[in-house]
Amino acid sequence: MILLNSDKKNNVLKSMMRILDEKREAIITENKKDLEAFGEGDQAMYDRLVCDDKKVDGMINSVKEVMEQEDPVGKTIEHRKLDTGLDITNKTAPFGNIMIIYESRPDVTIEAAVLAFKANNKIYLKGGKEAINSNKILVECWHEALKENDLSSDWIELLHLSRPETQEFLKNPPVQLDLIVPRGGERLIGFVKEHATGAVLVSGRGNNFLYVSKNADFETAKKVMLNAKIDKISGCNALDKVLVDVNLPDYETKLKELQEMFKENKVNILVDEEVKKVLSDEEEVPSESTWYEEFLAMKIVIGSIDGLDAAIEKINKYSGGHSASIITKDKDEAIQFMEQVDSAAVYHNASTRFTDGGQMGVGAELAISTDKLHHRGPLGLKQLTTNKYYVLGDGHIRA
Repeated sequence: MILLNSDKKNNVLKSMMRILDEKREAIITENKKDLEAFGEGDQAMYDRLVCDDKKVDGMINSVKEVMEQEDPVGKTIEHRKLDTGLDITNKTAPFGNIMIIYESRPDVTIEAAVLAFKANNKIYLKGGKEAINSNKILVECWHEALKENDLSSDWIELLHLSRPETQEFLKNPPVQLDLIVPRGGERLIGFVKEHATGAVLVSGRGNNFLYVSKNADFETAKKVMLNAKIDKISGCNALDKVLVDVNLPDYETKLKELQEMFKENKVNILVDEEVKKVLSDEEEVPSESTWYEEFLAMKIVIGSIDGLDAAIEKINKYSGGHSASIITKDKDEAIQFMEQVDSAAVYHNASTRFTDGGQMGVGAELAISTDKLHHRGPLGLKQLTTNKYYVLGDGHIRA
């Protein structure tokens, strides 16, 4: 794969910004076809599928943000000269071929491709059939921008594959796939991990927890958990489970306050056995599997917990390893929680909705990784490179 200079890549992105704006109405028209075919049964999926004026503006802004970021390729990580005379430099380098498999969201077609391209990678986009018309026109925009700048359209390729064809592509790819990113629910992730022969980086699964400590400011707790739950139910950073410490002053009264708050905001409540004793009219968690579930809906579990250690243990057992928050006025307690909870992002007195590339200052993101290799958290421009050692010698041989 040839290395493009920064100016060449940025010129493609300038063209892309203009083309997206020029084809705005056509993009929205194609998206309406997808929306009409999909219907409104799954509200979270429908919300992700929408591509209106605001979404197109967001796409243009994503391209602009990446264009303005420093080129991540060829940066020196470490340099040393050994006593032997060998001169060794470790530099950032492109992955090569990246494949992303995602559901519903047409904006991923822009964000994933712009990040991969700026980091000098070729990307294969496998979007869901529910967004086929939207994705087609967006990739046409990419191809136009590439051709305007005398580059091959195969830098960015949209795959039109059935499920069996996708399975075969993963098992026997026509090119070496250096990184595969499934961005979606448990079924999609499981499917990719089962069949892929290349490196898979898992992303997208939430099931995020918030622990209300006995030392919490309860008004802060209410404000934070409501935002985390209802701000965007389709986000993988949305809140699913609340653990309330039984040692919280006025524990029963505060459980009723939470019930009232969520009811007012049309959030369905499930409770554990202990909370059921206080909120007797709420449905009890039907099975242990519910604790593992990411809802992507106006639904939340309120459970009881006895102390910080028990909360950490429960979160580490059931959460998706995405985001977790503690509400407390005790900074030492917060530090212990944040150090011991095994999630990509841990919060003190803040909403899990901040687990997002833009919100964290990373910029556009390919995904939120819940894996530990090669990166965890927002997968931005810098994280779409690997490394390479440049070793300079003068006839050196190893004795």
